[in-house]
Amino acid sequence: MRSIWKGSIAFGLVNVPVKVYSATEQHDIRFHQVHAKDGGRIKYDRICQECGKSVQFADIDKAYDSPDGERVILTDDDFDKLPAAEKHEIPVLEFVPTEQIDPILYDKSYFLEPDSASPKAYVLLRETLEETERTALVHFTLRQKTRLAALRVRDDVLVIQTLLWPDEVRAAEFPSLEDAPSARPQEVKMATSLVESMSSEFDPTEYTDDYQIELRKLIDETLANGGEKVIHTEAEKDDDGEDAEVVDLVAALQRSVEAAGKNAKSGSSSTSTSTPAKKAPAKKAAAKKAPAKKTAAKKSAPAKATESKADEAKGA
Repeated sequence: MRSIWKGSIAFGLVNVPVKVYSATEQHDIRFHQVHAKDGGRIKYDRICQECGKSVQFADIDKAYDSPDGERVILTDDDFDKLPAAEKHEIPVLEFVPTEQIDPILYDKSYFLEPDSASPKAYVLLRETLEETERTALVHFTLRQKTRLAALRVRDDVLVIQTLLWPDEVRAAEFPSLEDAPSARPQEVKMATSLVESMSSEFDPTEYTDDYQIELRKLIDETLANGGEKVIHTEAEKDDDGEDAEVVDLVAALQRSVEAAGKNAKSGSSSTSTSTPAKKAPAKKAAAKKAPAKKTAAKKSAPAKATESKADEAKGA
């Protein structure tokens, strides 16, 4: 990784020199636009609507159009006059309980590396945050933009996560939820059973971006085929002709619980030599293959018996 910023954390009278690195990266395949007829690269030119001439980036200023139609043009000198935190200092504003920060506020993440001969001050701040179970709110200026950020510990490394301002989070006001009926006790009980049957420890490595994998496969196959596209036809899916819509919520939950149980048993039997801790992926696989669960429930003969059990539960 390459450092994108160098400065120090102002922790009271203590300065903690650090280097900043981007903590995340996108794995999405990037495309550029070409002319469909001849494959020529499409380029964009900055054309002034007034004079019709091409304008260099250095000659471009920023403008704001008000709702009344008035325009304000600001130059780089105008932006330099605006208040901003010290560009190479990360001042700690206060320490707050970590659980009080709503995850919806988190934005971009950055790793911090000690940037001094002795990382003692860095280790001190890290251990203090862990001991107090608190997160430091800081001001972080990057690329001439000052943001509120959270300074916390992840795997023995200090991490800064920029935060959205409160007015950047939209209010969730949905009239359809105002008069929504409450769930019945039977429904809550069955839903709880379903959650328990599908519960395990979170391991992000068990999940993959299937779209990007297939996209990369398509590109590689096309290159290997001399530029000709390879089309894969989907196999026809079995259809037993039954109506997939289930009106009774309790019955649907009951079927889901039983399907999850069957998938968990089949997963454990196929990996009988595995340790108990490795049974979790079977449950997660069941959660990601919801359509398969419904199909199995509809095609199995005991489904009718399941419906009668659900009806009994409903009547109770």
